[in-house]
Amino acid sequence: MTAESSPLTIAQLAELAGVSTATVSKVVNGRSEVSSGTRAAVEELIRQHGYRRQRRRSTAAALVELVFHALEGDYPVEITKGVAEVAREHELMVGISDLHHDRTAGDAWLKGVLRRRPSGVIAVFSGLTETQHEQLARREIPLILLDPADAPVRNIPSVGAGNWNGGLTATRHLLELGHRRIAIITGPDSALSSRARLDGYRTALDMAGVPVDPELVGRGDFLIEGGLTEAHRLLRLPDRPTAIFATNDGQAIGVYHAAHQLGLRIPGDLSVIGFDDMPSVRWAIPPLTTIRQPLAEMAAAATSMLLRLAHGEQLPQSRVELATELVIRKSTAPPALPPT
Repeated sequence: MTAESSPLTIAQLAELAGVSTATVSKVVNGRSEVSSGTRAAVEELIRQHGYRRQRRRSTAAALVELVFHALEGDYPVEITKGVAEVAREHELMVGISDLHHDRTAGDAWLKGVLRRRPSGVIAVFSGLTETQHEQLARREIPLILLDPADAPVRNIPSVGAGNWNGGLTATRHLLELGHRRIAIITGPDSALSSRARLDGYRTALDMAGVPVDPELVGRGDFLIEGGLTEAHRLLRLPDRPTAIFATNDGQAIGVYHAAHQLGLRIPGDLSVIGFDDMPSVRWAIPPLTTIRQPLAEMAAAATSMLLRLAHGEQLPQSRVELATELVIRKSTAPPALPPT
């Protein structure tokens, strides 16, 4: 150890070595199930920087901690299904926390997690602070981000969907039907998925030679009420859109309500496409055309990754992105011909 350096934590050693904290823990505790190359790299870092041995945590509970930004609508139900399916195969329980729309978990939540000592944590559309990352790493509690609201930091593993391609596909579908006045209702500006879907929308219009009209870009919040409010504004424009791309299914239902209140028929007067393919939208009247985001599959992938980390294995990649898919139902059609 050099004179000017100070001992590193297990998380810092793991980051320098490019391995999981569980792998570093196995090396410093003399366990055998680590490759010789990885062991040599970690031991060399310890020789260079030093390591202050921490008190080893108790055996992890047979529990996966699932943290939601908010427990509203079908979204958390679909994710919980995917997590529960994998957890059940490994005889694990699933614990659920609700952050009540906070972007990051509070210290009270973290204290509870450290007390429960789960096998791992999956944070959904939310994140943790750098300090919280470090505290989980010290206790060797792996963390996976699922549908992260922001770009993952410090190489925290994450699972998401093809949001840009989904936005592109949704807009292309409307263009292929003949629409040119295509509006979009985004999610929060701060959400990574919202920005990607908006970029896909803009790219599709650009590729079709259709200018993006700023008036047709509505700022939403991924909530039904936000879709209703923005749809009213859009549908009262002098040259109103003939189609609206709502960047989640909740906002699409808000568009349905606005259209009904204004006496517009879907899809006769207005085509609507959503994003997510929640189970309930096939029962909307008319059934909603949407972009399927494979939430249950994303959750299952995140849980499998988490369990690999919990067993001290390295992940082949830190970011997994599942494909989205266009699901055509009855809410989109060619634009109505102007009266003669």
